[in-house]
Amino acid sequence: MSWIDKIKAGLGGKKTAKDEDLWVECKKCKEQIFIAELEANLKVCPHCDYHFRLETRQRIHQLMDQESFKEYDQQLTSSDPLKFRDTKKYKDRIKSSVKKGLSNDAVITGSGTIEGLPVELCVFDFSFMGGSMGSVVGEKITRGIERAMENKSALIIASCSGGARMQEGIFSLMQMAKTSAALKKLSNQKIPYISLLTDPTMGGVSASFSMLGDIILAEPGALIGFAGPRVIEQTIKQKLPDGFQRAEFLLDHGLIDNVVHRKDLKSTLADLLKILKNSPAQKVSMQEDAEKETALTTPPEILGA
Repeated sequence: MSWIDKIKAGLGGKKTAKDEDLWVECKKCKEQIFIAELEANLKVCPHCDYHFRLETRQRIHQLMDQESFKEYDQQLTSSDPLKFRDTKKYKDRIKSSVKKGLSNDAVITGSGTIEGLPVELCVFDFSFMGGSMGSVVGEKITRGIERAMENKSALIIASCSGGARMQEGIFSLMQMAKTSAALKKLSNQKIPYISLLTDPTMGGVSASFSMLGDIILAEPGALIGFAGPRVIEQTIKQKLPDGFQRAEFLLDHGLIDNVVHRKDLKSTLADLLKILKNSPAQKVSMQEDAEKETALTTPPEILGA
């Protein structure tokens, strides 16, 4: 048996540091996956279709047309209004998260195109304090909504969050109302908003803008809810059904509109945007369908045949 087969079979003992750089274990089927193969497959397990979490920049690269994305408000950073400290100062937590170099807070926002269609995109960064929503997240999302109204472009928010950021207390909770009020203005202007729920979407994020989309999509297996399953079981003293709070369960119970595989997300979003914005391409298609239907149902003598 080769060393590759041994690793796949779990017979090779402890992996070396070099092995860890080459392989990753699927959290669902436990198969060993070559990292390069996983990256090429959009971080979806080739054996069981388990969706690993995407980094924010990877998500943007996957969804947006090449070199079309322009980031806004990247300079905004969180303050410490409550001088909060638990096992570590809040300011120190922010600094350590910023040092990772992905973003200055838990969401990246900007403008771009999807198959040529203009959109405002907001993508959460779970590596930044669990994608938690503080004042900066609420402000950046609200500014993104306002740009969508100004530019008459559709809005897409890809959520990946543990909920409101406890270190900012009521300032964090206020972002739920702030973003929801902005979305109401967006709705009044008949500008489409598509919400994409990824693993996980929990707490105050799911209780506000994430569940207010004109269309709500989710990735397969995404955990979506308010409180976690363990907290709910302890509260109601009952065992929860299998798959509770997973995307497929929510789809079956009418809480979301569809579960979409990651490889189909961009094309699905583009098709939905064409329908919601009533684009010229959609009008032509509808007109052609109407003409075909007329040709089939109208008697030949009326058509001059």
